[in-house]
Amino acid sequence: MDDAPSYKASLTLPRRLAETIAAALSELFWPPAETIGLFDNGDGAWRVEATFRELPDAAALRDFLHRQGLSNVSVSFEEVPGADWVAITRERLHPVCAGRFLIHGSHDRANTQHNRWAIEIEAAQAFGTAHHESTCGCLMAIDDLARRDAVKAALDIGTGTGILVFAAARSWRAHVIASDIDPVAVAIAKENFRRNGVLDTVACVTARGPAHPLIRANAPFDLVIANILATPLIAMAHEIARALRPGGIVILSGITREQAGRVAAAYGAAGFTRLRQFTIYDWVTLTLRHTSR
Repeated sequence: MDDAPSYKASLTLPRRLAETIAAALSELFWPPAETIGLFDNGDGAWRVEATFRELPDAAALRDFLHRQGLSNVSVSFEEVPGADWVAITRERLHPVCAGRFLIHGSHDRANTQHNRWAIEIEAAQAFGTAHHESTCGCLMAIDDLARRDAVKAALDIGTGTGILVFAAARSWRAHVIASDIDPVAVAIAKENFRRNGVLDTVACVTARGPAHPLIRANAPFDLVIANILATPLIAMAHEIARALRPGGIVILSGITREQAGRVAAAYGAAGFTRLRQFTIYDWVTLTLRHTSR
């Protein structure tokens, strides 16, 4: 138990929006919420409660909600006594199915231990529990690709919890380099790799993109996965192209519907053609093949 106080932001929304915003606050808002709780008000509305180690910037949070199309939603803030909010919230996270994959926490281990596609991920300080549409879309794209293409070597940019690395390892038994700009995320990913028994096939590195020496030394890759944000994805288009073998695949996410056209255009200019697109609510995942050098 942590005796230090936390700060709680609360907002009330229809259920579908509440689930989407809950995942976004824990995965896309920075600094991300320590924990997220979802509560049924009993009148068709759900309350999202996000806890933070420090008092969040109210203006930044309201701007974030505005960018999600929720300008008129009221947000309240309060200081709360110390508690193990991570442990409390883990118990509330339900398993998520994405293609053949089943993403669950340790509290659901007994119910999933005979499922070879089950991946155990705990709520933590890193992106990726599959409760956000961009992560779910990537899992669906990996599952779809695994039915058609062979992958021996892959690179995951922005690995977060490492969830997409597990999916690649389960699908192809591929050797994967997991990279993230955040050293905390890399440490969390390593622990998750150990827990899921894939640490021997994964190399972890703190890096901003494909230019890291370890990544360059292991290129070219059959597959690059990048679930980050549209602006850095566009900036990395040619770097990612150089990191792939001829005919290699990239899976891109962290993209809204309105951004998808710009991202696709940038990768088209770098020699990619579109294979598939998965759209979940307002979030798009693109699967592209590199066809020219």
